[in-house]
Amino acid sequence: QLSYDLLQYRNQRSASIFPYRRYQYVFDQMNGAQADIPAFLINIHKVETEQDARDYISRIRATAAYLDGAIAESKEREKLGVLPPKWVFPQVIEQSQNLIKGAPFTTGADNDLFADFKAKVGKLGIPAERKTALIAEAHDALVQDMAPAYRRVIATLQDQQARAGTDDGIWLFSNGAEMYRALLGFYTTTDYTPDQIHELGLAQVARIHAEMEAIKRQVGFQGTLQQFFAHVRDGEQFYYPNSTAGKQTYLDESKKAQAAVRAKLPSYFGVLPKTELLIKPVEPFREKSAGKAFYNDPPPDGSRPGIYYVNLYNMKDMPAVEVEALFCHEGIPGHHLQGALLSELPEGAVPPFRQFSGYTATDEGWGLYAEKLCKEMGLYQDPYRDFGRLQLELHRAIRLVVDSGIHHKRWSREQAIKYVEDNSADAKGGIVKAIERYIVYPGQATAYMVGKLKIEELRAKAKQQLGAKYDDRGFHDTVLLAGSMPLSMLEKRVDEWVARVKAS
Repeated sequence: QLSYDLLQYRNQRSASIFPYRRYQYVFDQMNGAQADIPAFLINIHKVETEQDARDYISRIRATAAYLDGAIAESKEREKLGVLPPKWVFPQVIEQSQNLIKGAPFTTGADNDLFADFKAKVGKLGIPAERKTALIAEAHDALVQDMAPAYRRVIATLQDQQARAGTDDGIWLFSNGAEMYRALLGFYTTTDYTPDQIHELGLAQVARIHAEMEAIKRQVGFQGTLQQFFAHVRDGEQFYYPNSTAGKQTYLDESKKAQAAVRAKLPSYFGVLPKTELLIKPVEPFREKSAGKAFYNDPPPDGSRPGIYYVNLYNMKDMPAVEVEALFCHEGIPGHHLQGALLSELPEGAVPPFRQFSGYTATDEGWGLYAEKLCKEMGLYQDPYRDFGRLQLELHRAIRLVVDSGIHHKRWSREQAIKYVEDNSADAKGGIVKAIERYIVYPGQATAYMVGKLKIEELRAKAKQQLGAKYDDRGFHDTVLLAGSMPLSMLEKRVDEWVARVKAS
């Protein structure tokens, strides 16, 4: 019955945004074929046999058709008035130019893709002359097929940039208001209006500010909350050095958090993942424009670990006070626990569409919920790190305000940036990246806080109704092991679990 209800909901949800399918940007600083291709080949495409290497080469050659299709679609969408704001273009152009720099395209060190191919082929147990032949084929594919295609992308973007506007919200589209309401419903799985989202955000910002005031008093800081924000944002002691050693320290602190949380998991979860979690920095080719952290799910065959990517391009964008909370969201007990448990479900336990698809409100709501759960697990002993946790939660509350501000209330990019600067300790570079993300990805960022609040509400209700019979392991397994679902169905599932435990 749950599968039937979910399939019906999924189809209705897809239909709700179908009329707006050509009003999204083909190329932007976060999404698009220009970044998808190298990210897939470097991170996903394994080379364990000679045939795998030939498949890698065939995908390099297929880049031309793939990118040309994206170029054609971007031109069709421009006819509908769909162009990203002008500030997007230099970032995507630079990203594309970076992908055809270095050998074999220009002089200097090997391009990231060429270096990846060489490294993977180098590990094959085949004669040296066959390795040399494969590398030569990859060289030709990169030069003959991939490079010209990227030059066509760059030329198209430079041409469109001249006609791009400076308005940032999707309100500027003829159907922008309807599209934004549809996207809010799609991502939050609720019927909240843009104004309700905005008001919820303002209320959560006020609540978190009050909790931050308590930490300010705890550490003995004299001054206003805004002055405390500046103290944390600008203090050198709250950042690791922007050096190889500083970046390694950030990775080491993430691994320390991983070990601490892993030891506590059996007290909070009945089923634990077998798949390993790898922590690694974002690759150089995309680190300048990529987000500050993200997670890649493992495949169901267990052939790859889950990967927590942390962006160490500029350590001034990665406050040390946030290191634990960021890991808890993307790693454990956040997205890795969520993703690995689903990937490890026995074949036939749930239909594939439930195993491999998600709902932002439930999935990202879980990640944000996990940040707070880590406090119960003993993290954030340093009050400044607890402030870092609250800072990340505040970041998600602010999203409700600025996302609806940009796309509904017609705020400019600069107006949204100023709101975040005035109300948080976010690093300046991180603020700009975040606002630029919300502009090209309308609605999505609102779902985190909406989902987190619902999961917390369901946990509190279960505790109140079950009393001594309540067990976190049962609650968390109920939330995670049936696959992602809209919040209303998650509530029904938790209510059914509560009723079963009551009756036992």
